[in-house]
Amino acid sequence: MNLPVKSLSEKDNNALKEAKQLLENPGIAIKLSTMIGNPIQKGLEMLPENWNQKLTEVTKSSLLKAADVAIFTMKDVKEEKTTNIFHKIAAGATGTLGGLFGIAGLAIELPVTTTIILRSIADIARSHGESINDTNTKLACLEVFALGGNSIEDDNLESSYYVTKTFLSNSMAQASKYVTEQGVAKEGAPIFLTIISKIAERFGVQVTEKSIAQSIPIVGAAGGALINTLFISHFQDMAKGHFIVRKLERKYGSELVKNTYLTL
Repeated sequence: MNLPVKSLSEKDNNALKEAKQLLENPGIAIKLSTMIGNPIQKGLEMLPENWNQKLTEVTKSSLLKAADVAIFTMKDVKEEKTTNIFHKIAAGATGTLGGLFGIAGLAIELPVTTTIILRSIADIARSHGESINDTNTKLACLEVFALGGNSIEDDNLESSYYVTKTFLSNSMAQASKYVTEQGVAKEGAPIFLTIISKIAERFGVQVTEKSIAQSIPIVGAAGGALINTLFISHFQDMAKGHFIVRKLERKYGSELVKNTYLTL
């Protein structure tokens, strides 16, 4: 009888360190503030009064459309390599809308950008041994949009990655069960809408930060493209860290990986 493994190999421990560095690095707000030299928080004053309601609607719609186009119709071609550079170029191109039209262009730009990002996330998932045909992989790809890295207010006492996973865990389990039993999730399925709403709650914070940055007059089309490139790069980093953790969990079990992660 094989005894349970009590520690990760040196190679896998180093991989987990890399994942933690990616997942717990500064979030979008800090990166954007560094880029434009202006605290994102000050831009909140520029937002319309009904911004939160509009943002919620646009973010949910964008995630639903992206899920339908990017992962529920994506083929599981294991030998295909990731195309991160192509996705960055495409996201940068859509970012020109944000730079030109600011918040007004969000309803047009965000669904396209979200779809491009989700395709990139799915590519990263496949490169780490995931099957895109698997329900849990599809949901794990969507889960990446809720991973924001550390914010300015974080005290670093807890892992933002595992806090987010706990926040989503129950809904993710129910969604996985539903899709497994019913087939591809329909847009109107209550449990799927619930998980999308929870992810949109976290994703919306980062969309707000991106939109504020793109609304600054000096940004322009070129700056909007650069901001969108940073935006997709952020989620590519989150995806890489997330799927490294998932790969190690398949090998060692989630409990050992989590305990090791938290002590690194």
